[in-house]
Amino acid sequence: MLQMIVLGIICGLLLGFVLQRGRFCVVGAYRDLILAKDGRMFLATFVVIAIQSIGVYALNDTGVIQFGNDGFPWLGTIVGGFIFGIGMVLAGGCATGTWYRAGEGMIGSWVALFGYMLGAAMTKYGVWKVAGDNLLSYRTNDTYIHETLNVSPWVLVIIVTLLVGILVIRELRKPKLPIFKMKPKKTGLAHILFEKRWHPFVTALLVGLIAIMAWPLSAMTGRMFGLGITAPSANILTFLITGDDALIDWGTFLVVGIFLGSFIAAKGSGEFRWRLPDMKTLRNNAIGGVTMGFGASVAGGCTIGNGLVNSALFAWQGWVAIIFFLLGTWVATYFTIIRKQKEAAAASKAA
Repeated sequence: MLQMIVLGIICGLLLGFVLQRGRFCVVGAYRDLILAKDGRMFLATFVVIAIQSIGVYALNDTGVIQFGNDGFPWLGTIVGGFIFGIGMVLAGGCATGTWYRAGEGMIGSWVALFGYMLGAAMTKYGVWKVAGDNLLSYRTNDTYIHETLNVSPWVLVIIVTLLVGILVIRELRKPKLPIFKMKPKKTGLAHILFEKRWHPFVTALLVGLIAIMAWPLSAMTGRMFGLGITAPSANILTFLITGDDALIDWGTFLVVGIFLGSFIAAKGSGEFRWRLPDMKTLRNNAIGGVTMGFGASVAGGCTIGNGLVNSALFAWQGWVAIIFFLLGTWVATYFTIIRKQKEAAAASKAA
């Protein structure tokens, strides 16, 4: 148990710290594609996927870890992914984002996080379990894309890595707009860790390395998977209610570590403070959290478990989930932001 606690919290601390300091937000990455026509953060998520794919397949080939083969729950991934995308926008962050923003003192994220844990627990263990299990029962035989194509996974690893590398180089060569920088108050390592603005690609590199490290650390405790947020979040709430310590594993300490790592980063950078949004936002945070919990459980993972980990394995589930995360995010963004902007612009012209 001690090994499980230490290894889980260490990995979570690193991840939470990096996510907070790098402002790595998946819902923001998805939303910026349609709102700001800015794909830099979205590209950063693929940097994570490319780096992680190299590491995990190297670990798999050397026998350090091994992947499961449970088929592709296509219906659950499609329905759950779309619902999760909608929930992210309402909640104001993805599953991981709610954990690290809660560590910054954002009350809305605390509300969204509780809703997320509740929705996931209800789907995995409670009144929504029958519906969730039914959706997840529709599966194909093939789990992985390379399995269907009958090629080595390294073919896909190389293709994706080269493509991402080309896009990163192209992005880095673009002219940079001048950014106002305040005079540094810290020096040396403290400045880099707590004050300097982190480039999204640097953050993505670090997240990718942590995601690789998560596999052997988790495997050492008997859990053969990498980063995961949904099941551990559901398990924490269910454990607190039932006292069933069988629900506690490496993943539960990972998410606790994310919270603690974010808190340390926010305190060190002076960004921690309690912030209470208006009641409408709190309502949306609660609804979005529950919606995310249901969607992620039915999809078999959130933007981390599916969008970064399963995609790095080239599992059908991961890549199809990304598509429907995007669609759900864009639909919710249209109705909550874009349509309102259009209505306000039309009203302004009429006046």
